[in-house]
Amino acid sequence: MSTDLSLHHRRRKPTADELADIPWLPLLQPHERTCAEEVLLVGDALPGDYVCRVGRPVTYWFGVIEGLLKMSNDNADGGTMTFAGLPPGGWFGEGTAVKREPYRYNVQALRKSVVAGLPIDTFHWLLDHSLGFNRFVMHQLNERLGQFIAAREIDRLNSPNARVARSLAALFNPTLYPGVGQVLRITQQELAYLVGLSRQRVNEALAALQARGVIRVEYGGVRVLDLQALRDSIPSS
Repeated sequence: MSTDLSLHHRRRKPTADELADIPWLPLLQPHERTCAEEVLLVGDALPGDYVCRVGRPVTYWFGVIEGLLKMSNDNADGGTMTFAGLPPGGWFGEGTAVKREPYRYNVQALRKSVVAGLPIDTFHWLLDHSLGFNRFVMHQLNERLGQFIAAREIDRLNSPNARVARSLAALFNPTLYPGVGQVLRITQQELAYLVGLSRQRVNEALAALQARGVIRVEYGGVRVLDLQALRDSIPSS
């Protein structure tokens, strides 16, 4: 497994295509965007790389350009609690960045990913100077709150099918993850890691959801046919 030090050493300047995949850049004024682009970096994360670790100081505000990350923490009993999956287009950790406090969670790459980072000082400069950036961060915080409330509800669901449905719906949030669109590139094993179920049980749940016309399982991913039905879904187990 790679370490976060090796990811640190794989930092580079983003390409034009990678900059085009950052959803908040178009909201900035020209001089604000120039300041941001001058300091933005991306890192090529390998499976298992840590982007953030519990207790580490915040140095960047991070976003996913490509790939899939997992936000989680360790329980007192030695298990792992997954808070969220982080697909393309998702920027995360704004609450930690605003408060400049140490991370209270781990963020780890589930597959080869491209992760962007905005230095913390530039993040605060944009908060102080950019109305468009402020609105983006405010919407992020609001959506994130709703996501974590939903995550607590998912933890209490006894139906594995409902857990899979609600977890999938969270990954298709168009505000938090605008890069996903209608098709999420995810394997059944990756989804199993995020949901906390076996791969076999996730496969059964996906088959049930597909039979109801809510999703379609495609090669290398899942297509949502009815997002609202997926959000409201509490099928029988």
